Amino acid sequence: MSAVQRVAVVTGAASGIGRATVELLESQRWGVIAVDRDEDPLAWCSGRDGVVPVVGDVTAPDLNERAVSAALDQFGRLDAAVFNAGVPAGGDLLDLPLATFDRSIDVNVRAVLHGIRSVVPSMRAAGGGRIVVTASTSGIAADPNMWAYNAAKAAAVNLARAAAIDLAADAITVNAVCPGPTETGMTARIMHAPDIYEDLRRAIPMQRWGQPEEVAAMIGFLVSAAASFVTGAVIPVDGGITANTGQFRPRPATIAAGATQ
Repeated sequence: MSAVQRVAVVTGAASGIGRATVELLESQRWGVIAVDRDEDPLAWCSGRDGVVPVVGDVTAPDLNERAVSAALDQFGRLDAAVFNAGVPAGGDLLDLPLATFDRSIDVNVRAVLHGIRSVVPSMRAAGGGRIVVTASTSGIAADPNMWAYNAAKAAAVNLARAAAIDLAADAITVNAVCPGPTETGMTARIMHAPDIYEDLRRAIPMQRWGQPEEVAAMIGFLVSAAASFVTGAVIPVDGGITANTGQFRPRPATIAAGATQ
């Protein structure tokens, strides 16, 4: 292992926002424990000197403990944790199987609690740390037929806030990042449904979907020294979608998407 300056655990690291976060931190000389539930999707980590894959289900407490142990064994320290793993859940309020709701709570909320509990002792012993929870704009407001996901992500948002208060005296910051529509594996189904994809795009004031790297950039800031006095924050990374009341659609773009003025 080459020398690293800081060390993080990142869950949901196989693709999307998780992978983009791992790659960003690695480029900044972090050592990263990249966690995901299957081995094959983590194959991209192979041969990367500063990235150690750990395979397992984030809903299992022992997986979180293994991730912390891997950080301490491989790098000798743990400075940050990014709890990014999540699952979608949509369906009719009266008919959605409760098993689907329970899975949403288990992955999107309970696993975050397991993760926080696993990293806090090491962070306390080290004199502080950074925790970031990937929530969603769907945890700030509601979506049609997405009540199970809305409820879980809203719980994740307030869990982050509450943990921030309880851990502030330990110099451990806890913040939530709330992506809007972002092109990831989780949203692949929507990306392959042109009508839905375009309808969402038109609802975003910036008139385009987000990229995983744009969310990772916010996460990178929150785990950095520059964010030392930021805790309990809930930060949308959403192209302005939560700034809109929803009464009127944003005006169409007047310049090419992605262009700068």
